Amino acid sequence: MSEPLFAPVPFLANAAISALAVAALMAVTFAVALRLGRHSVVDVAWGAGFAVVALVTAVMSAGHGDPARTWLVCGLTAVWGVRLAVHIARRGRGRGEDPRYVRLLAGAPGSPTAYALRMVYGLQGVLLWLISMPVQVAAYTGGQLGPLAAAGAALWLVGLVFEALGDAQLARFRADPANRGRIMDRGLWAWTRHPNYFGDACVWWGIFLVAAQPWPGALTFPAPAAMTWLLVAGSGKRLLEEHMSGRPGWSDYVRRTSGFVPLPPRR
Repeated sequence: MSEPLFAPVPFLANAAISALAVAALMAVTFAVALRLGRHSVVDVAWGAGFAVVALVTAVMSAGHGDPARTWLVCGLTAVWGVRLAVHIARRGRGRGEDPRYVRLLAGAPGSPTAYALRMVYGLQGVLLWLISMPVQVAAYTGGQLGPLAAAGAALWLVGLVFEALGDAQLARFRADPANRGRIMDRGLWAWTRHPNYFGDACVWWGIFLVAAQPWPGALTFPAPAAMTWLLVAGSGKRLLEEHMSGRPGWSDYVRRTSGFVPLPPRR
């Protein structure tokens, strides 16, 4: 008897348990944020949450789907999520509240705390769970890995290197007091204004390709598309550029540097 292409009932159980795990993580993060007096800690939970979903999926999917695909997609997701969480935790150490959350909660109708619970923790938890669908579906699909999975892993590696290198270059730039108030326009930041966001997009399109070789995984296309939208038009690039727009030299930097996809700097 041939192996089924997809195991829907175990997948639905996985989806339910992973949703509960994400909800628990966001509840704990909310409690920590109230204790610290800043909601920016939720940014650490964003990457950590994907690693939690990957761990739940790897454990629950035992005996279902192709083990090679399961461990590949869960491993790629966990490595990316842990690296991002550690980087953001280190970057935020000793800092105050993120200006994004200050602006968001300043216009909150009613209680800012209740509004934060809904629009920061609740919304991010739902988005995290939905965007992780390629990881969860891939673990319950049969068939062997092929060229599409190899291309996805390669794209994931490009994205991770781009993101990690861009973060490291920015950290070194900010650590030099002589650069205070200046625009970072060196290294990868000379080719794109957002190498870290571009790297994130590559990571999730790569994970999608690993999942997409069997047709059930291809149905998760909205997940990487949603992540890309968030990075470009949602809470990523758009809000950061609004915050940066008043800095000296920003308009010149925008004129000569690609907004997202890396391109050679314009003169």
